[in-house]
Amino acid sequence: METELQSLIQSTNALVELAGFAIEVFGVLVMIVATVHSTIHFLKIRATVSHEESYTRYRQNLGRGIILGLEFLIAGDIVRTVIVAQTLENVGILAVIVFIRTFLGITLHLEVEGRWPWQSRSQPPVK
Repeated sequence: METELQSLIQSTNALVELAGFAIEVFGVLVMIVATVHSTIHFLKIRATVSHEESYTRYRQNLGRGIILGLEFLIAGDIVRTVIVAQTLENVGILAVIVFIRTFLGITLHLEVEGRWPWQSRSQPPVK
């Protein structure tokens, strides 16, 4: 009975670790697709709008893709670290990774949207 329970726990851990890895791979794919899509869109519109406008749109689209990809990477890290490897050291490493990725997400959001994530759209942009 105990052996069956240990086997079930090991199988579940392997499945959850695989799911966390798949979420992280998806996050990387989101960033790659966003990069390709943003570049193609930039190349299409650069002849119809000003250089400054096309460049601004390119950076915004690329930034949004990176932000979305970072969210998936954080989710994958949380699943793999908290569910599978429940040690204090791993949770500490997760905290550092989540902090860095969250900081990147917030600063990218400010760069893309011109406002902090917690500001409403009606407030003037940050300069």
